[in-house]
Amino acid sequence: MYQNNHINVRNLNVHFDNNHVLKNINVEIPDKKITAIIGSSGCGKTTFLKCMNRLIDSVDGVKITGELLVDGENIFDPKTDVTLIRKKMGLLSQRPYPLPMSIYDNVAYGPRIHGEKSRKKLDHIVEYYLKEASLWEEVKDRLKTPAARLSIGQQQRLCLARGLAVEPEIILGDEPTSALDPQSSQNIEQKFLELKDKYTIIMVTHILRQAKRIADYLIFIHLGEIIEHGPAKEILENPKEKKTKEYISGIIS
Repeated sequence: MYQNNHINVRNLNVHFDNNHVLKNINVEIPDKKITAIIGSSGCGKTTFLKCMNRLIDSVDGVKITGELLVDGENIFDPKTDVTLIRKKMGLLSQRPYPLPMSIYDNVAYGPRIHGEKSRKKLDHIVEYYLKEASLWEEVKDRLKTPAARLSIGQQQRLCLARGLAVEPEIILGDEPTSALDPQSSQNIEQKFLELKDKYTIIMVTHILRQAKRIADYLIFIHLGEIIEHGPAKEILENPKEKKTKEYISGIIS
């Protein structure tokens, strides 16, 4: 087990009306590593991810019990500032959703919301985070053009830059490469490997090969329960639980 854990989950249960979606989730997620969440469609992976930045709040009929601690703070405590929690989290969705504005304004959007008005500082922020997302060289001469004109792979890297620009501690990815071509997927994977020295990265993936390529830690969820979790290499090469073996071998999908 890794010594430093950024997120600690204790007895987390999520119900949507009468549907028990996540069941007694207990896990510690290591700091500055890539954690992959794997499991069959509908098993609760995305729900678990949405709990981490409180996007789960927007789901009708949701009931949550248990604790999810980020830096020791239970984010479901009624006194928690949800805005600050979301500022700690950068999110990449399955499909990129650039804002309907220029490339520049997409990256500057978050810093402006948090009060940054200096044009000089915003210029620096935009350049820095576009470089962090390996996009600067491709767009530096057209920053004022609409973000929608970028390719889908470039849009996903722009969304990564936009998320990083609010200086999060954690990057969440909900199958962030599933809509991308192979080269764009490789770009995002490579970026995650470079960024894990600075950020805790947690990603849902349905691609076992991807988990094998980039994950340090693995969480296998089946029918709302964590069946097995631990170092990715150990689980992928020598799973202890029967259900994990069946999933990795393709018997259950």
